[in-house]
Amino acid sequence: MGRLSTSTLWVRDVKEPIRKLNGRRPQPPAKPLRHVVAALILRENGAGREVFICQRRADQPMGLKWEFPGGKIELGETPKIALARELSEELGINAEIGDHVTTVRHTYRNGGAIEIQFFRVTNFSGELDNRIFLEMLWSPLERLPDYDFLAADLTLIRDLAAGKLL
Repeated sequence: MGRLSTSTLWVRDVKEPIRKLNGRRPQPPAKPLRHVVAALILRENGAGREVFICQRRADQPMGLKWEFPGGKIELGETPKIALARELSEELGINAEIGDHVTTVRHTYRNGGAIEIQFFRVTNFSGELDNRIFLEMLWSPLERLPDYDFLAADLTLIRDLAAGKLL
């Protein structure tokens, strides 16, 4: 019988599990839920009720999508305090945060999850100053579906346009 030479290949004793592919890809670990607040800034005009909406700049995540002003709740803030702070930072107004309207939870395709609490704002002081958006405007509630809103807002948009929430 021949001898084993030093160039013999050794088979590893480690057994690796065989993955069964059933058409599904493994899901990435869930991202933490982001807690956000947004304002439904309302006004009456001669034709009815309008709400203030903003369009993200192209260089922002989900660029050029429309949204309601607001932002992330910081550690130690209540939702109403966070919204007042965000409206001051984004629009330069001092807003009186009113009633909670609804809460929406949404999971994006990338696994990111968001919970948005929407509050009514009917009174504020100061001039609306565009500090971060591409565009800002007042829209009649029934026209909201005409804009390309963030996916998390779409159910709310339909309900507002149908007169279900306000």
